[in-house]
Amino acid sequence: MCGISGIVELRGARVDREQLTDMIATLGHRGPDAQEIYTANGTGLAHARLSIIDLEGGRQPMSSADGQLWITFNGEIFNYVELREELIQKGHKFATRSDTEVILHLYQEEGENCVQHLNGQWAFAIWDAVRQKLFISRDRLGVRPLFYTRTSHSFLFASEIKALIACGEVTAELDLHALDQIFTFWVTLPPRTAFKNIQQLLPGHSLVLKNGEVRTWEYWRPEYAPECDRTEDGEDRLTEELLALMRDATRIRLRSDVPVGAYLSGGLDSTFITALTKSLVGDKLRTFSVGFDDPEFDESAYQREASAFLHTQHSDVRCTRADIAHVFPDVIWHTEQPILRTAPAPLYMLAKLVRENGFKVVLTGEGADETMGGYDIFKEAKIRRFWGRKPESHVRPLLLKRLYPYMDGIQRQPVAYLKKFFHVAPEDLASPFFSHLPRWELTARLKMFLSETVRAETQSSNDLSELERSLPSTYGSWSGFNQAEYLETMYLLPGYILSSQGDRMAMAHSVEGRYPFLDHRVVEFAAKLPPRLKMKVLDQKHLLKRAAHGLIPRSIQWRFKQPYRAPDGKSFFSGTRNCAQDMLSAEHIKRDSIFNPGSVAALVAKFESGRAISVKDDMAFVGILSTQILLEQFVHRRGARSTTWKQGAVPALPAGGDPWKPQPHPVRTH
Repeated sequence: MCGISGIVELRGARVDREQLTDMIATLGHRGPDAQEIYTANGTGLAHARLSIIDLEGGRQPMSSADGQLWITFNGEIFNYVELREELIQKGHKFATRSDTEVILHLYQEEGENCVQHLNGQWAFAIWDAVRQKLFISRDRLGVRPLFYTRTSHSFLFASEIKALIACGEVTAELDLHALDQIFTFWVTLPPRTAFKNIQQLLPGHSLVLKNGEVRTWEYWRPEYAPECDRTEDGEDRLTEELLALMRDATRIRLRSDVPVGAYLSGGLDSTFITALTKSLVGDKLRTFSVGFDDPEFDESAYQREASAFLHTQHSDVRCTRADIAHVFPDVIWHTEQPILRTAPAPLYMLAKLVRENGFKVVLTGEGADETMGGYDIFKEAKIRRFWGRKPESHVRPLLLKRLYPYMDGIQRQPVAYLKKFFHVAPEDLASPFFSHLPRWELTARLKMFLSETVRAETQSSNDLSELERSLPSTYGSWSGFNQAEYLETMYLLPGYILSSQGDRMAMAHSVEGRYPFLDHRVVEFAAKLPPRLKMKVLDQKHLLKRAAHGLIPRSIQWRFKQPYRAPDGKSFFSGTRNCAQDMLSAEHIKRDSIFNPGSVAALVAKFESGRAISVKDDMAFVGILSTQILLEQFVHRRGARSTTWKQGAVPALPAGGDPWKPQPHPVRTH
């Protein structure tokens, strides 16, 4: 995995190599093994390499033999071995063993349609000198990030926003409408990002820049079977098919010239992936996990049980509340957007553990919840629909209390409150967003902390209408269960799970995550499954549990699902000075004018007195703090390292990089 960036001068001027060097220097954490740039006429491509496949021959930017095509590529093409053989049969000659060169030859053969043949995770840019066009593509599920913007005279792209800002011509300004969306959906609605005039390329999309014009299009999205579909395929056959697909998805994700490890959380998904990996690599498999001192969040017992059952060499890192507060500024430096939970922070620590043990690649279980019916939100929606058929029932809402035994707030509420909170009125049942209404309404309450100025500027936003316009034409024919899966898969998954918790935390320590459940063949198979095989009554991931039978401990196969969580607001009130004291001071809040100083002060006081116990309190605190840190680091151009916050002095961030990161390798130019 790597970092990429590039510039196309729209007026034909030469690319400023120093500017391109500054951009790629900010991505040294993504590619610490080498940094190189290529410039010709009005185009420049840059690459920061994390060498994993063809360690000697895979250097980038890479060109075709005739020098007419140049590529900078972040990702892995897992079926590159098979594609290479097919291309050789067609007469193509290869100079390396890398998957990067396969993309170039496939583009020569198929043009922009080449991405349809790729099985992998990618963000790449190809400069086609003959056609004078830039072709950019991002993988189907959005595993790898890609951002772009325009100045008065150039088009710029990069793996991370900080590289665009480092060019010196891009201003970092918080997009208030993006903040409004995060304080509803947890994510921005793409192509919007947290910063004005900086866009993200959507998952499953490609882009062409030619003659100064940008054209984007969608080349893939999951399609679900219509609600009327009554597929009666036997469970045994479908279980075998799922297991075979997962074995192959795992097998090709083990292709690497460096050792591959696995995350082992102690849940069904990661344990299943670890079991499949172990069957392919044998006793040399290393596994890694994060545990918590707080027993409410800790899954260490299950992690140890899974490791013992599978005979892996296991390492873990313990995460305390103080640890979360300490690394949180670093976390926001890498997420590049406000977040509402501290959950990325322990994963940041976990990736550090992996790297310190000499590993660059890990397999993880992300994607199973979205595609196989694993989230509580799916079960919740099913119970709500069941309740909605008899809204006056006093028994049916009790199922919701059983669903969330770890949420004291819900346990204490009367039925009348639950009825309003969980939206079971007829008009709610008819909403295309029925499954997500309670979550989004709860999150939207955080907007009460926004300043009057911000609320006035964003009050005209109609985010639900914007989201509804982006839905596929077939969305209305899907079951409510599949609609919920689509919303999770296309928005929360790429916008938060795979970015703030995935790519950004792993790549902060130069670690590449690979996700067998997000093999597009698995996603497409799962999309066609009847919902009854994903959630049988209230048994989540029913078919997946069948596929895992005998491969993992029964106690893990059938354990009550514990969603991954971490200590939130209380982490910043453990007695040690941390970023919260400075960033939430009246001085900072008034200076930035994003939040209401009185409301923020009241919230802080609530935490200080131990009265903050609700989910809303936690999300509000983390959301406000992360926004303030983001402003400090990017808008006010200050750095990321958490220790500087403790010392009370934050050095200015120079154009071109994070002053606390190791100096990059010398940049080679072509």
